[in-house]
Amino acid sequence: MEISSEAQAMILRLEEIKAMDLTEKTKSEKKELRAEVKMIKSDLKAENLNSSGGLYISVGAAILIVLLLILLL
Repeated sequence: MEISSEAQAMILRLEEIKAMDLTEKTKSEKKELRAEVKMIKSDLKAENLNSSGGLYISVGAAILIVLLLILLL
């Protein structure tokens, strides 16, 4: 699976944040970093879902489609 340059940059930023010494940060700075990490993770998750490109149907939907095909044909 190929990772886009944007995703690589986000992963690099997550690693930078993880390597930081948070004991020297103020409470507000820590809060900003947590929000940034949360946003990056949600962006990466959304990008991963969009890149799958597959079609997923439930078992019930598959059975319904098969029954409709049998009735119509």
